[in-house]
Amino acid sequence: MFFSYKPETWDQMLKKPGDRAAAVRDLTASVGGSMEALYFMFGDRDGFVIVDVPNAEAAAAVSIAVSSTGAFSALETRLLVAPEDLPSVLQQAATARETYRPPGT
Repeated sequence: MFFSYKPETWDQMLKKPGDRAAAVRDLTASVGGSMEALYFMFGDRDGFVIVDVPNAEAAAAVSIAVSSTGAFSALETRLLVAPEDLPSVLQQAATARETYRPPGT
């Protein structure tokens, strides 16, 4: 998940710094997952976190829980595909492409 904090969130963090990694670990554990990495960065986003959750519903729950706090100006969730899973994904894509009709056809 890529994220950006609102200015008022940064203000609160300056006043009361806390262990954000612990907060993310607790959140992901609540849906049966774990946090793999948390980084803060320069650029368009303030940071990103890599979490391992059991399914798409758990990922959606984490995203909704976080965004509902109002502390973020941006939150983007991505699904990572492991290299060993790519052949199966490509096989399904090839099958799906055979049935797809582009717009205007």
